[in-house]
Amino acid sequence: MPELPEAEVVARQLRAQLLGAQLNECLIGRTDIVREGLLTLSWYHGAVLEDVERYGKSVVLGLKKENETRYVVAELGMTGLLLFRATQTKYPQHVHVRMSFMGGREPELRYWNPRRFGRMSLLDRAGLDRYRARRFGVDPLTVPRDAFVRLLQARRGRLKPLLMHQQVIAGIGNIYANEILFRARLHPNRDVNRLREATIVTLYDTMQTVLREAISCGGSSVKDFYAPDGTEGRYKLRHLVYGKEGQPCPNRCGQMIRRLQSERSSFFCPACQSNRLPG
Repeated sequence: MPELPEAEVVARQLRAQLLGAQLNECLIGRTDIVREGLLTLSWYHGAVLEDVERYGKSVVLGLKKENETRYVVAELGMTGLLLFRATQTKYPQHVHVRMSFMGGREPELRYWNPRRFGRMSLLDRAGLDRYRARRFGVDPLTVPRDAFVRLLQARRGRLKPLLMHQQVIAGIGNIYANEILFRARLHPNRDVNRLREATIVTLYDTMQTVLREAISCGGSSVKDFYAPDGTEGRYKLRHLVYGKEGQPCPNRCGQMIRRLQSERSSFFCPACQSNRLPG
């Protein structure tokens, strides 16, 4: 499932290849893939791509036409990909949206989503603001350290579900939550309201490090993530605990990585991430 690093990789590639290009045509293969704004589709024809942003795990295309900017929001969901045409020919089925451009380095962008958990939305500025406000919490790459500390100090509950709560912290999913918590030596079920300020600072710094390392490696291609140009993310080679149940702890503490099954699998070291350690 694409998370923040993968969405950031996608946004950067689209920015590099399509910024300033004109959208000639947008073909929707399945109307149910569009969550909102389908009737405004004709407006986008002839608009120029002026910006590409990332909100959490979503990629947002900003298109300008006649002094107005509107937005295409692509939710990647469980299996969604935004692929350039040459890349997508390797995956002939499950293309639900085709966007053809003129003036960019790539002629066409395709939205590929076999399981259809993700959706697209066509929004004006007010609609985008509403969408962002109701769906996304703080961005873990840009939130200041002191604001992150205050955010966690005001919360209760278990730590890992909080990190993955998109309306609190936008963009972290199961892969990176596991990797962040292992590096920070925090148990997935640690009570948030019992964390010391210094521990939250360590968590923040670790979160920044892991996410930025993952972006620099092109994300994690665990199952079916590919960047728009077809490249795989190499950060999976640096995973320390995710999917490594039964393997020795990388810290060489003598313990094996365990899996804790809840709503999502948690991979952790019972020694390095003991829930009994002081917080």
